[in-house]
Amino acid sequence: MRTNHRLAQLWLDALATELGAAAGTIDTYTDDLNCYLAWLGEKSLRLDDVGLDHVRNYIAALDHRGYAGSTIARRITVIRNLHRFLIAEELGSSDPTSTMPAMKRPRKLPFVLSIAETEALLETAHTLAADPSVGLYRQAGYARRAALFETLYASGMRISEALSLPSDAARPDTRMLMVRGKGDKQRLVPLHDRAIAAIAHWQKLAGGYSGGKPTQWLFHSVRNGAKALTRQAALLEIKEAAVAAGLASPDRVSPHVLRHAIATHMHSGGTDLRVLQELLEHAGIETTQIYTHLDTSRLHQMVRDLHPLNTQSVPD
Repeated sequence: MRTNHRLAQLWLDALATELGAAAGTIDTYTDDLNCYLAWLGEKSLRLDDVGLDHVRNYIAALDHRGYAGSTIARRITVIRNLHRFLIAEELGSSDPTSTMPAMKRPRKLPFVLSIAETEALLETAHTLAADPSVGLYRQAGYARRAALFETLYASGMRISEALSLPSDAARPDTRMLMVRGKGDKQRLVPLHDRAIAAIAHWQKLAGGYSGGKPTQWLFHSVRNGAKALTRQAALLEIKEAAVAAGLASPDRVSPHVLRHAIATHMHSGGTDLRVLQELLEHAGIETTQIYTHLDTSRLHQMVRDLHPLNTQSVPD
């Protein structure tokens, strides 16, 4: 079925060249297409021979293999877009998915730390950053960790946004940071006094270690101010801090969890969803509304675990 693969490659090429799809997206779609084309090959089907029943049988096969609902939904989307492309380019005669209803992806609630857990994580980082006995190099690294955690939790910014902040982004009198987000959009995010103090402490120790050499990034390598801290290093540091803080699920903690944490905690405190949408730079309010579901989920858990009648035996 070389023709199938050739036609599929034309669509992938169009995604990359005309729509500017990222390399990671192309890789994912390639895997999805290879799965679909392999199934068609087993059935000796050309793409132009595929009908709605064939697509339904393919979906049933994916479900039988135990694929997650989100994976199946994405593979259906890939199939739809492939056949639509073939019709638009006059490379196909019919779209077998045209009458198939859209499959809703199951909503997966993000992992969120409680306020107490977040405080424990931050306090652990600050305790290490205040200990000069570990040596200036290690203390500076711990101070950078505390400053990064405080900045993420204060502002709700993405880790990629934090790591791309220039060295002069946060001055002593700074209360707002200018962040460059997705699509090169800029927005202002707030900092509180604790985050500002943590950043100042990190910069002081980093300057002491380097002898005051100029730096390019706000969160940089302790040894090299021109080298930004990497996402991988930030992930390792927050997991290490989560273990040190005694959190219940340290393997689930990541820098992005702090973004979810501040959004959830602010919503619980009464912050309007539109304000959160602007803070987090969500394109649509439906993305921000997930924090409403998180509040409801946590409420159900609290009632289940803490309600006095839920722990009492039923009288005879």
